[in-house]
Formats: sequence, structure tokens, C-alpha cells
Amino acid sequence: MKKLFLRRTLAALAGAVMLMAPVAFAQNAIRIGIITDKVGPSKGYAEPITQGATYAVKELNAKGGVLGRQIELLVEDDQSKPDVSATVARKLVDAGVVFILSVSVSPATQQAQSVTMETKTPHMTPSNSGDTLTTQISNPNFWQTGPLGSTQIATLLSYARNKNFKRVALISDNSELGQITARFFKAGLEKSNIQVVSEEVVPQGSTTADPQMQKVRAATPDALFMAGVTTPENALVLRSYRQLGLKMPLLAGYNLSVPVYSSVAKGLLDGVAFVDAFDPAKPEAQRFIEAFRKDTGTAPYNLHGYGYDGIMLVADAIKRAGSTDKDKVREAMQATRSWQGGVMGGVGSGYGFVDGKRTGFDTNGMVVRVYEGDVQGKVVHVGAK
Repeated sequence: MKKLFLRRTLAALAGAVMLMAPVAFAQNAIRIGIITDKVGPSKGYAEPITQGATYAVKELNAKGGVLGRQIELLVEDDQSKPDVSATVARKLVDAGVVFILSVSVSPATQQAQSVTMETKTPHMTPSNSGDTLTTQISNPNFWQTGPLGSTQIATLLSYARNKNFKRVALISDNSELGQITARFFKAGLEKSNIQVVSEEVVPQGSTTADPQMQKVRAATPDALFMAGVTTPENALVLRSYRQLGLKMPLLAGYNLSVPVYSSVAKGLLDGVAFVDAFDPAKPEAQRFIEAFRKDTGTAPYNLHGYGYDGIMLVADAIKRAGSTDKDKVREAMQATRSWQGGVMGGVGSGYGFVDGKRTGFDTNGMVVRVYEGDVQGKVVHVGAK
């Protein structure tokens, strides 16, 4: 009887320990929040970024976590709506997160800052490229490690100068962001003493870009810059470029770095140069690609890398802080210098916040790649110098 009683007692204790284990994990875990978009207009971007962040947490936890504690990633959906973003940011703060990552649209990220500034919660976007994200609001708790739009343009212009282009055409769509991007491109081209001989716009909802591309052909430019940001109109430009038999080099903005073009513009991409923040030949990127593919069964691309690097940067700051105290983590993040533990950027590039700045992507870390058939191919240019 005593032995039976002992066995039952031990079994009950073991069961109690198993029931308590998840509770203990939750209480001891370092909580990091991520605000993503699961159903809204930026879902196509936010989803792979979130997948990259989720994988980074899994990798860290498999190696023992941070400061001897596991990481728990709390994911909230803001639908790319600014008011919702502020609400879920508050929810994450109340849940005890040490840090928040925002990976949906820039206006939503701006609104979430109202919460993180008030609560002094460290907050970062590892992907957004808006040049004003850290300047419109003076929030010492917020950082941006996505490559600035101005950096992307400067890199493509550097490539154009190296190719000795003198006369170029510029084509974009009529979306607000497309027009802003086109203005940045035009200003940069003129500053580089590169003449814009034709400037065309493909309205959203168009069924062809032939009229605009015929004008481009008549202007006989050395190269054509695509500044558009809407996928359907960019696909129309690519189709017209091929059908009209145009031969001038085609240089595209960062939008063409998203792999969706390999399907929506299949057969139209060979030889197109585009700016990217990801070099698959970089040793850190190669390791990431292999490990991610082994774990998930799918090959990662640049957007996955943003989420991965975001989590790894946060983990590095917490380690250096030696604590999850928000003030100490904030100080550690601002003190980041030339951190090269990420997968994004050209070979040798790193992240860092110097001279009080809160934008951390290496200004010479962008690359220009060329499509080989429908596949994103090799790097042909690095940096903005």
C-alpha cells in the first residue's frame, strides 16, 4: 500500500510540474511585441517580415534565449490602421513587453509611437523606409533600421553614374507614394547632372503603358528609371518595354526586389536592375537562407531578413543592457555601433546609431542586383559612393 501511495504521489507531483511549466515559462520569459498586418494593404510585406521575426525567436530560444531566459513573441494585427496600431501598442505595453517592433505601414507606425513615447517603451521598425519616421516625432524610444528611401535612391543613382548615363527617362504611377518617389528620383538625377529627357506617369487602373513608353522611346534616353510603387502599373511598364522592343537599360526601385514580380511579370524581367537591401552571397545571409529553409521548408528572401535582423538587434541590446529594464535597454540600443550580426545589407555592412541619430541602416549597405530570367540574380553594385 505504501508503495502504491508513493507512486500515485509522485505521479501527481509530476503532473503538477507539467501543468506549471507553461505558467513558469510565461512568467520568466522576456516578452517582445510585434505589430503586423494580417489582413490589410501591407499584409504581403508584413507577413514574411513577421515570419522572419518568429524564426529568429525560435533560433534564439534553441540556443538558450537571452540572459538565460526564453523569449516570447506577442503578435498583434493593426490592419495597417493608425488608430488600431495605437490600441494594440497599448495592449502590448500592458502585457509587459520589453520592446515593440512595428512592421506595417508608416502612418500606423507613427501613431504607435504616441504610446511608446508616453510609456517609454523601446520601439523599432526593422523594415519601413520613410525618411521622416524618426524626425516628425521626437521619440528617443524609437529607432528605424529599414533602409531609408533616400538611401535606396542614392544607391541606384550611384550605379547610374558608374554606368555614365547622361540622359534618362523617368516613369512612375500616379499614387501619392509613387509621385513622391518620382520627385526624389528626379531631384537626385538633376543633382547628379543626369538630364531627365522624358517624364511619364501611368495612371492607376490603366490597361496598358504603351502611350507612355512610346514617348520614352521617342526621347532616346540612355536608360529608363522606374519609380512606380504599384505592382499592376509596374507590370504594365515591363510588358510594354518588351513588346515595343526597347533596348535601353531598365533600372527599378526597391519595389522590384519583392519576389511577387517573378510571377506577375514572368518572362519580362531578364536584365532589369533593381536596388535591394539583401545580398544572398553574403556569408551571414547564406547561413540564414540555409537554416530557414531547413526549418520551414521554404527559401527566405529580403522581407524575412528584416524581421530576423529586427529581433536579433533587440536581443543584442538586451544582452548588452544586462537587464530588461526599459531605460537600460533604450540606452543599449542607442549605443549600437557597427553591429554586423544581421543578414541584411551588403558584405561588411552593419547597423548603428551614431551622433544621436535613430536611423541605423548602413548608408552604403544597399546593393543593386540584376534579374537573370525571372530570378533575382547577382549583385552588380554596392553602396551610394
